[in-house]
Parts: sequence; C-alpha cells; structure tokens
Amino acid sequence: QVHLVESGGGLVQAGGSLRLSCAASGGTFTFDSYVMGWFRQVPGKEREFVAAINWSDDRTDYADSVKGRSTISRDNAKNTAYLEVNSVKPEDTAVYSCAASLYSRWPPATQFYKYWGQGTQVSVSS
Repeated sequence: QVHLVESGGGLVQAGGSLRLSCAASGGTFTFDSYVMGWFRQVPGKEREFVAAINWSDDRTDYADSVKGRSTISRDNAKNTAYLEVNSVKPEDTAVYSCAASLYSRWPPATQFYKYWGQGTQVSVSS
C-alpha cells in the first residue's frame, strides 16, 4: 500500500509564500521511479494541475497560473516532494494534493497518476 501525505497547508497572507511537502511511503514504493505532481481543487470546480517533476532528470512542468512564482522539487533520499509558491494570491486558495505517476510520457496527464494523497488546505487571505 502506497501512502502520500501532504503537509504545510494553512492560512497565508496574499503576497506571502507557502511550502508544501509530500511524504511517500509504502512497502514496494520506489519513490525515485515516479513522476511527482501537485494538483489543487476548489469546491465545485475540477481538479487543476499545478506542477510536476520527473523522476530521472528533474524536468519540471508548471501550470500557467503558477509559472514563474512556483518551484517543485524532490528529495529522493527522503521520499519527499515539495511545492513552493511565492507571491500567493487569493485565487491560490484550494486543497492541494500530491500524486505519483509511473507513466513514461512527459508530462503525464492527470488520469495517469496512480497514487494520490488526501490533500492539505491552503487559504490565502487578501
């Protein structure tokens, strides 16, 4: 059983920064073989891709909504992925979830992420 657990959410003032972590665990889970992605969702809206990082060469991909002010990273030794968002805006308010994909094509579409965390709430106050 693979578990992804997000942390770092909370209340952030507009213009500030947030840093989320995603810790992976599981008996046969080999963290450094997976693409790690971050997604967010607001009630009543579809899940939105935020960022992804490749397992082998650290290629990254970002949604236009966060490009230029976000950084996704990973520490394979710690089985942990991170998402940092700077200059946050009220529209960044959402539940942020991490996910893992073994899909070989880059970047994987949302449906190719196999494992998902429960999510962590991020609220940005204006």
